[in-house]
Amino acid sequence: MKNWRILFASASLVAIASGASAAELNIYAWSGEVPQEIVDDFAKETGITVTFDTYDSNETMMAKLSAGASGYDLIEPSQYTVQVLAKQGLLQELDHAKIPNIGNLGAPFKAVSYDPGQKWSVPYIWGTTGFAYNEDCVKTPPTSWKALWDPQYEGRIYMLDNMLAAYIAGLQVNGFKAGTTKPEEIEKATQSLIEQKKVLGGYNSTNFGDLVASGEACIVQGWNGSVAQVMVSNPKVKYVIPDEGGSMWIDGFAIPTSAKNVEEAYKFIDYIMRPDVAAKAADLSKSATVIDKAKALLPKETAENAAIYPPEDKLMKADFILDVGDATKLYQDGWTKVKTAQ
Repeated sequence: MKNWRILFASASLVAIASGASAAELNIYAWSGEVPQEIVDDFAKETGITVTFDTYDSNETMMAKLSAGASGYDLIEPSQYTVQVLAKQGLLQELDHAKIPNIGNLGAPFKAVSYDPGQKWSVPYIWGTTGFAYNEDCVKTPPTSWKALWDPQYEGRIYMLDNMLAAYIAGLQVNGFKAGTTKPEEIEKATQSLIEQKKVLGGYNSTNFGDLVASGEACIVQGWNGSVAQVMVSNPKVKYVIPDEGGSMWIDGFAIPTSAKNVEEAYKFIDYIMRPDVAAKAADLSKSATVIDKAKALLPKETAENAAIYPPEDKLMKADFILDVGDATKLYQDGWTKVKTAQ
């Protein structure tokens, strides 16, 4: 999916007609996680003109910010990315006085290890990395990452086109922890991912849910929210957190140091933390909310969907990837080998 852009010209015209300069906000967020309807509602309620672009990997977003002059006022980094960007001096320290709804955060999300005290970011949604399969193609329900190496599905297996996500499977299928910094484990995972290419249909981080729903793919590695969205229209799609653990992740909002429209960024963060708004966003995106009061507002089919809110025993086994520091280069070098292997 290419980046899409929404311009709310009508909001601008209202502001101009009233004699005020038009307020603007430029958001850069994960594809599929911030529903267009939420952005529409915010623009209508505030009169702020919103430009909304999307990405499908933290690395794409980080590269753009590191290059400077990105033009974005608000970004949506995952947990380890918050650590990296903060170290690089690319994030503003947040003023909680401008986010009164921050108190709505559920208790676990007020004490995240990667950003104590929400100094640099505010959690928005959380989820898991696992895989999905289509029952029309896969007759015996798989429970292990090994299914993504199974030659009987040759050409109809897709992996996320995302370095650390792919390595979750490559490492865990070998019995290692995702996010390891041990060179020998990263190398073993690299070789497994290279071997896997013999059965892959390709890498896809944007419409993998559509691929498995249509039957073009039998099995895809994926993020639970995107899979849950297609499960609504095709109940033959099933989501699995593998026996090896998979991973849990948290995506939140942060304000880059280069942001020009800081007050508008704060308004959006506070807006999306309102229980009614958070519930609507969670239901539309089929993602787990970090706002306790919002979960109580969700329809039963969302609140009780195990693909969105997995059992506690599954979450206990999931890895939580943090900044891998100097080992990043080992992953990058390995990923280059994987992507260029024939």
